[in-house]
Amino acid sequence: MQTSAWMQTNNRQVAPKGQRNYAHSAPPKKQWVIQPPHPKTPDLAKALKVSPLLAQVLINRGIIDASAAAIFLRPKLTELISPDLMPGVKPAVSRITHAIKSNEKITIYGDYDVDGITGVAILWQLLTLLGANVNYYIPHRIDEGYGLNDEAVRTIAQKGSKLLITVDCGITAFTSAQLAEQLGLDLIITDHHLPEPDLPTAAAVVHPALDSAYANQDSSGSMVAYKLGWAVAGEFNACGLATGQKLQPKLRNFMLNATSLAAMGTIADVVDLQGENRILTSYGLKSLSQSNLPGIQALIESAGLTGQNLDSFSIGFHLAPMLNAAGRMGHARLAVELLTTDSLALSTEIAQYLKHQNDQRRRYEQKILKHACQLITENGLDHRSQKTIVLASPNWHTGVIGIVASKIVDIYHQPTIMLNASLNEDGVAQGSGRSVKGFCLLSAIKTCSHLLISFGGHKMAAGLTIETGKINQFAADFEAYAKQILTEDDSAAKLHIDAAAQLSQFKKETVSEMQMLAPFGQGNPRPVFATNGVRLASPPRICGLKGDHLQLAITDNTNAIRCIAFGMGNLEKKLLEKEFFNVAYHPQLNTYNGFTNVEFVIADIQFD
Repeated sequence: MQTSAWMQTNNRQVAPKGQRNYAHSAPPKKQWVIQPPHPKTPDLAKALKVSPLLAQVLINRGIIDASAAAIFLRPKLTELISPDLMPGVKPAVSRITHAIKSNEKITIYGDYDVDGITGVAILWQLLTLLGANVNYYIPHRIDEGYGLNDEAVRTIAQKGSKLLITVDCGITAFTSAQLAEQLGLDLIITDHHLPEPDLPTAAAVVHPALDSAYANQDSSGSMVAYKLGWAVAGEFNACGLATGQKLQPKLRNFMLNATSLAAMGTIADVVDLQGENRILTSYGLKSLSQSNLPGIQALIESAGLTGQNLDSFSIGFHLAPMLNAAGRMGHARLAVELLTTDSLALSTEIAQYLKHQNDQRRRYEQKILKHACQLITENGLDHRSQKTIVLASPNWHTGVIGIVASKIVDIYHQPTIMLNASLNEDGVAQGSGRSVKGFCLLSAIKTCSHLLISFGGHKMAAGLTIETGKINQFAADFEAYAKQILTEDDSAAKLHIDAAAQLSQFKKETVSEMQMLAPFGQGNPRPVFATNGVRLASPPRICGLKGDHLQLAITDNTNAIRCIAFGMGNLEKKLLEKEFFNVAYHPQLNTYNGFTNVEFVIADIQFD
C-alpha cells in the first residue's frame, strides 16, 4: 500500500542544514517514438510547395489534405466559428442585453488563473464599452478556492447585482447556483471544464461541450468568454449583426484587440492549438505587440521582452507566469485591474509588482521541488512498480504546488498530486494535481471522492481538498486505480519525434518555413527531429551561469551544425568518451553579427 510521504517525514530525524543530500534518482530514460515516413508526404510537399520535412510534420498532426494544410499554415480570422453557434450563447446574449438596457448591475465572476483573468477582462471591457453597470469578482485562491462559493454569491447579491456571469468556472456549482436563484440573482455560466450529466440552475449555460456537433470542443475559458462577447457586440451593432456583416468600427476594433487577451488565456490553459484555437492565438500573438491596452504594454516591458516576435513561449514562460503570480502569491484581482485600467502609470506599478511576485514564486517553486524530489526518493515513489506520486507537507505554498506537480510529472512521468497539509490530522489539506497523457486525472480523483471534501478540474489538471487524516487512504486508492488503468508503456517517458533526418536536410530555407507551423503548444508541439550516429565536430563547451548547459557542434558527414543543450552540462565527459551518439533536436535560425545560421536546440542525447 502506498503511504503519503509527509506522514513518514514528520516522524524521522532530519540531517542538519548543510549536511542534507537533496539528490534524487535520475529521471527514467526517454523512449524515442520516431514517426515513419508517410507515403503521402511527397504529394503534400509538392502541392504546398514546401519541404518534405514540413509536409511530414503536418501529416503527423493529422493534416493530410492539401486544402486543410493550406488553412493550417495561413490561418485567417474569417475562419473562426460564428459566435451564434456556441451552445447556450443566444439565451445568454438575450439576458445580458436586457440587463444593459435596464441598467441592472452585472457582476462578472472569474477564475483566478490566466484563462479566467483574461476572460473577465474581455467581458468587463466590452460591457463597459456598451454602457453597462458592471463590476468583477475574483475569488482568493487560498481563502475561497476554485469556483463559485456561497459567501461570494451572498456578497454579490447584497451589493445589488441582478446578473452574475461566471468565466472559466461554475459548471458544477449546483449549490451556489441554487443560492443565487433564492437571492433573486440571475446566473449565466460560461465554462469549458467537464460538465456533469445535469446542469446547475441558470438563465443560460454557455459551454462548448453541451452540443457534440460544436466544432471546437476544446475551447478555453477565455475563448468561450470571447465568443460570448462577440455575440453581445453583434447584438448591439447597428440593427443587429446579420450573417457576414461586420461590426461597427468601435466594437470591431475592440474585438480585434481582445484576441490578444483570448490568446493569452488559451495558451496559458494548455488547450490544443488546432482549429479555431490556432486561428485565434495566431492572430492574437500578432496583435499582442500592437495592443493599445496599457496593462499589456507594461506587462511586456516588465517581463524584459521587446514586444517583437512574441510567440507562445513568450506567453507561456514570461507573461502568463506574471499574471498567475497575482493569484498564486496574493490576489488575482490585481491582474484583472492591470488588464482593464486606462492608466499607464498604474499599469507600470502593477506590472512591476507582479514581476516581484513572480520572482518570489520561482524561489518557492525551486525550494518545494527540491524537497519533493527528496521525499520521492526516500519513500520509493520513483520505483518502477509505482504508478502515481502523492506528496504532502505543512510547509508548501498552496499557490505554487500545482506548478511543482507539473515539473514532477515532467521528471518522473507519473500522475502527481501535491498537498499543503497541516501537521494536525484533523486539519484540511489543499492539493493540486497534474497528469500524463492517457490518464484522466479528474476520473481518477472521482473514484476517491468519498474521501474528499471537494474537487474539480479536467483530464490533465485538477484540485482537491481533503481532511489530513485521510491522505494516506487517498494515496492508496489513487495508486490502486492507476494500476488498473496505466500500463507499463503508458508510464514510460516518451519523446515523440516527427522524422529521422540527415543534417544536410536542414537548410536555412527549410528551417525558416517551419515557422509557418507556429504558434506551438498543446496539440501542435514544436517539431522534433532525430539523427542517429552523429559525432562531435568540435569539443563540447560548458556554458551558463551555473555551468549546466552545453555548446557543441555535431556532424553526420553530410553537414555540421552547432547546437545548444540546456541542462545537459553533466554529459560533457560522456560525449568526449563516446565516438558516436544519437541526438533529438528542435531546429531554429540563429542570427548573430548580421549572419543567420541553422542551430539545433537539443531535446535529448542517447548513447547506444
